[in-house]
Amino acid sequence: MPGKVLIIDDDVDMVEAEKMVLENNGYTVSTAYDGEEGYKKILEVNPDIIILDVMMATPEEGFQLAYKLKEDNKLSKIPIVMVTSVSKETGFKFDPQKDQDFLPVNQFIEKPIKPEELLEAIEKAMKSRN
Repeated sequence: MPGKVLIIDDDVDMVEAEKMVLENNGYTVSTAYDGEEGYKKILEVNPDIIILDVMMATPEEGFQLAYKLKEDNKLSKIPIVMVTSVSKETGFKFDPQKDQDFLPVNQFIEKPIKPEELLEAIEKAMKSRN
């Protein structure tokens, strides 16, 4: 089931760790380090799934990009796995079941992420696309 993954995160070490896990499991990985670059890459590579951080240039940049994607008919079908440490930074806990109207993402994972947790979230999100 591997496909094209776009990782959008300003943490270079996190991007490299996720990229290594994904490539070792057969995924083709592209990367971007902020929301603007990420949006351009989405249009360029047409990923099967996006791994998106919340806090980048601004504390809510990832949310802003997720909303922008969900409002675009051509891009709204791309599953998004949101990975973040926003709960640790702000104390605010997100629950995808309770907050699904607020969170325009398919999966939500707190950093740090175990490789098997990342792979499982991607598989679940990819299935939701079909």
